[in-house]
Amino acid sequence: MTRTLAQHTQLPSGTTADPAHPAPSEARTRARDWAEIQERMLVPLYEAVYERLEVRAGTRVLGLGCGSGLALLLATARGARVTGVEADRERLALARERLLTEDGRGGAPRRPDGTGSGTLLPADRMADAATGPDRTGYDLITAFQPIGSVAGDAKGLDPALRTAIPLAGHGTPVVLAGWGPPERCATDAVLRVAGRLADRLRKGARRPAHRDDLEDVAARAGLKPDGSGRVACPFGYADQESAVRGLLSTGVFDGAIRATDQRQVEKEIGEALHPHLRRDGTVWMPNVFRYLIARTP
Repeated sequence: MTRTLAQHTQLPSGTTADPAHPAPSEARTRARDWAEIQERMLVPLYEAVYERLEVRAGTRVLGLGCGSGLALLLATARGARVTGVEADRERLALARERLLTEDGRGGAPRRPDGTGSGTLLPADRMADAATGPDRTGYDLITAFQPIGSVAGDAKGLDPALRTAIPLAGHGTPVVLAGWGPPERCATDAVLRVAGRLADRLRKGARRPAHRDDLEDVAARAGLKPDGSGRVACPFGYADQESAVRGLLSTGVFDGAIRATDQRQVEKEIGEALHPHLRRDGTVWMPNVFRYLIARTP
């Protein structure tokens, strides 16, 4: 496991970051931490879903909340044609870096057989996904960002799904992802730091995933459940500093930072990580994530 090149941003004494509106340099650093440290933790989830739904050459995939594009990159490696939608502009910029074509137009790289291409859009332009090469309808919609981390995050998916579902035909699979049972997720104890500190503002607090969260989202979107699965996604970090940076990049701790300050949150995350430190200084936390496959009406 190698160290990343991203540097931790220090704030001047007496100042407090607003995680909802970070300074440009801080936002870039955080997005880079997500791309280089945290996003890869969910690769087993991406691969399990693609394997089960037989994503292959020509499959048209719409990725909601595509982050810095790792899941899309894995889909294009299978020959899929992908469209990614992401609200975080810095993550979207990194996704474009990852998925540039040789002509620099911002699509995904093609395989030697000519298959595998894509488009990346900010969240407020998702409707444009209907006017591109995939206007005949997507074969798969994914929302891989796990819900169940912050109060209200499940409902946050509703607007994206309302826009995305009309872009697919009848019976198209939509994949939703969430945290597994707390007793199966070692990271749960660390994430509870976010809820405890954020409770001072009584908003953005972390809460455990509920058993029917994914089904509730599907029901509100008018989707019909058609199978589910669980995937082991251990969180492994080169050292404690990398773990803190990776976890902060998720956004789960933003409410805690607003309620206290970044240094306090980093300190408490570090303390919560102690049980997961190994003798060689690495951090290892086994987790299980759940996914739901639902079908469009």
